[in-house]
Amino acid sequence: MNLVDEKRGTSMEKNEKESMENNELPNINYRGWKVMPFIIGNETFEKLGAIGTLANLLVYLTTVFNLSSITATNIVNIFNGSASLATLLGAFLCDTYFGRYKTLGFCTFASFLGLLVIQLTAWIKSMHPPECGNEKSTCIEPSTGQMSFLLLGFGFLIVGAAGIRPCNLAFGADQFNPNTDSGKKGINSFFNWYFFTYTFAQMVSLSLIVYIQSNVSWALGLGIPAALMLFSCVVYFTGSKYYVKVKASGSPVTNIVQVLYVAIKKRRLNLTEDEFFSYISSHSINSKLPRTLQFRFLDKAAIITPQDNINPDGSASDPWSLCSIQQVEEVKCLVRVLPIWVSGILYYVALVQQSTMLVFQALQSDRTIFNTDFKIPAASYTIFAMLSLTIFLPIYDRIIVPTLRRFTGKEGGITILQRIGIGMFVSILCMLVSGVVEQKRRTMAINNPIGIEPRKGAISSMSGLWLVPQLTLAGLSDGFTLVGQVEFYYKQFPENMRSLAGSLFFCGLALSSYFSSFLISVIHRLSDASATGNWLPQDLNKGRLDYFYYIITLLEVVNLGYFVMCSRWYRYKGDGSDSSDVQLDQLSKQFDKKINGV
Repeated sequence: MNLVDEKRGTSMEKNEKESMENNELPNINYRGWKVMPFIIGNETFEKLGAIGTLANLLVYLTTVFNLSSITATNIVNIFNGSASLATLLGAFLCDTYFGRYKTLGFCTFASFLGLLVIQLTAWIKSMHPPECGNEKSTCIEPSTGQMSFLLLGFGFLIVGAAGIRPCNLAFGADQFNPNTDSGKKGINSFFNWYFFTYTFAQMVSLSLIVYIQSNVSWALGLGIPAALMLFSCVVYFTGSKYYVKVKASGSPVTNIVQVLYVAIKKRRLNLTEDEFFSYISSHSINSKLPRTLQFRFLDKAAIITPQDNINPDGSASDPWSLCSIQQVEEVKCLVRVLPIWVSGILYYVALVQQSTMLVFQALQSDRTIFNTDFKIPAASYTIFAMLSLTIFLPIYDRIIVPTLRRFTGKEGGITILQRIGIGMFVSILCMLVSGVVEQKRRTMAINNPIGIEPRKGAISSMSGLWLVPQLTLAGLSDGFTLVGQVEFYYKQFPENMRSLAGSLFFCGLALSSYFSSFLISVIHRLSDASATGNWLPQDLNKGRLDYFYYIITLLEVVNLGYFVMCSRWYRYKGDGSDSSDVQLDQLSKQFDKKINGV
């Protein structure tokens, strides 16, 4: 018994020593996949609830709240944009004060309240306008009180999204030890399997829940997501004692501002290698970064001058006068990512249309299956994109990546940027196919209609299944670019910025939604006065939605060229200087001379 205790004590001392060498706390117990049922379970039920409501929101706003298609589309785009933009505040509060565990718990409950409020707008008759007939003139718009109560539900959902979106992936990755090979592989697989379960939840929402909403009862169809969200809260808190809970370590935004401020303050100083202030706090969770030559002017923030004082522990007495070279490199990580992030904004514009405009296409298509009376709900067509993504991700993770790894020697088979670029190319094909299919749908609606959709127009004899190819391409595009971007931000940001990384990803989605809404409004107004007529009217058969898709295709082509240019310039986190950096160093010195001459 004593021998066992002695061996156990020796093993513990060894583990503690290894942990201290890896700059991690010795008492952290990484359970990895053992806690994934709680985390992914929470995420699955949360997405079942949120998507079960939001997926059919366009139809709900146009049929129950009697809003026009353009108004409803803009509301959805603005809501999606606001929910994503709110992640900046959520990430800041998470990193500075609360940590990911508390933030996720609070925001999950806020999402439940939001879904409950929206359900009440369907359940209580006085909370929505009366049902209108087949004629538009018989429709009554919602009152101020009804819209205010609905927007209250949206507000709770925005609060929930502010914390859930930037923290859930990072919180899941926190459960793996990043300093072991098994932990690193676990993190890589976690991203793929996370999106696998995410898309599975979407498929259930877009099929079963949407069908109940459209064909049984809106009150029941919106009540199920609210109940699922409540269950999500229960699952999350059940695993509380097993999680690795990374404490809030202060906002990284402060460090970013300090580096920028000090670099500007010391812009007239000349760079000398041995004058850099090298210090890493013992409490820092960030890995040490080598100095790089990109954005060399930021290095001036780490130049030690006679006026700078150093504390006994080695830290700077005034962080607003002197920053460490480690801080500078952490800021460079963020600055390097920004051009890549910008390319994601235009990329998502193509994908947004597959969940907004596509719904209206489906409404004016033949949605019956195999000559039966069963009709696929318009909002459920997005399930084909999810199905494509769900099938693709396990194949990519278990077959494609190991095969490519044998040829390239890279951990992910290909680089993350290559994965993102492939998805962007597929999105171009997606929009091109979308335009061709819409042209076919419109032609058949004009020449061979099979019925009338209330408040919309003639229903095309084209089968709605013709929308499947573009949705399949959208799913494949997501499998490359969407998953790739999440992994890219997580790995390329310093460890204490991972919530900020998640926020940056969703801010890209926000700006994309805003830009999509802006683009729709501009096209709607400009084309309304053109000789060809409005491209985006209430009745798509009287418009030219295909032209709108072709414009987005052109934007995606330009965006891909921009992304390739940025990718060739990008240097991955932890990479030292290379031949390209030598050229950048020469340019930086010329830049320094110009700055010093000012």
